[in-house]
This record gives sequence, structure tokens and C-alpha cells, in this order.
Amino acid sequence: MGAIEASGGVLEGQVHLAALTQALAAVEQELPRLEAWGAHLATVLGGGGRLLAAGNGGSAAQAEHLAAELLGRYRTNRKPLSGLALGTEGAALTAIDNDFGPDDVFTRQVEAHGRPGDVFVALSTSGRSSNVLAAVATARGAGMTTWGLTGAGPNPLAGACDDAICVPSQSTATVQEVHQVLIHLLCAALDRALAAG
Repeated sequence: MGAIEASGGVLEGQVHLAALTQALAAVEQELPRLEAWGAHLATVLGGGGRLLAAGNGGSAAQAEHLAAELLGRYRTNRKPLSGLALGTEGAALTAIDNDFGPDDVFTRQVEAHGRPGDVFVALSTSGRSSNVLAAVATARGAGMTTWGLTGAGPNPLAGACDDAICVPSQSTATVQEVHQVLIHLLCAALDRALAAG
């Protein structure tokens, strides 16, 4: 039983859930920001623009999840929207890394796929991922809107993006779990904006 207990006899799961509950309560104040992001996305995507998203590891999986919600649907049927996760093409990633270096694995894709007015969503639990920061700089240079989902701020990514939501936790797992909730809330806000539009 000791292997599943934390210090003081508290179950590890209880500590994990308490941290998650605290972080979720802290980001509740971001709901108006997410509504504004959803309204902006409705204009961009409804007008034929694109959302590009990128992150590393678990954040790459969340970028892919966000793109899938746009291409498929979140809750209600609607036309497919253009969402591209930049970490999904293994051949492209390894070729770019080999030829240009790891900091350019996303920048080359942003240059190829991003257009002025498109949206780039950057995910990083630390807010310090050099390849994500480089992609934000490239996206901004291309005239794209940049949003960050990060861990505790201030951090370089939050400062580099046009707007950002920082999850106040030092736990990577907690930050990723809250990011998933934020992605779903953004999708819901987008769908509401499209329906009202």
C-alpha cells in the first residue's frame, strides 16, 4: 500500500486531483478570453482561413486533438474547418530536423501553410520550448495571430504571443490536463460563435 501513498498517508491520486481542481479554479477567469478567441476563430475559419497548432510531446498530441475537433466536429455537426497540427508528419519533421535543425521543425511548416490572418496556437507546458518560440516568431512575421497555452507565467512563450493563457501549476501533468479542458472550451466557444453568426 505504501507505493501508492504520498507523504503523510495521503493517496497520490488525491494530491493529483487537488492540484487539478486548484488549477481549473484559477483558469475560470479565462472564460471571457476563450469566448473572444472563439469569436475570432469563427471569423477566420468561417472566412476560409486556417488554424495551425504545435507543441512537443503531450502538447503535440493536444495540437492534433484541436485540429481534429476542427476538421471533424466538437459537439454539433457543422462544416469542416481547416485545422493543421504541425507535429504529425514524421517524414517532414525528421527531414527538417536533419537539414535545418530542431528549432526549425515547426517554422518551415508555418512558412508553408500559414497565411496572413490565420491563427497559430502554440502549446508548451514550460513556455520555454525553443522550437515553439521560433514558430511563434515566424507566425507573427507572416501576419498570423498567435495564441499560447502554457504553464505558469510569466514565461517566454506567453510574452511572445499576441495573447496567452497560463495555467498556474508547476506540474506538467496538471498543465496538460487543464490545456485539454481549455481546448474543449475554445471549441465550444467557436461553435457558439459560428451558430450565432
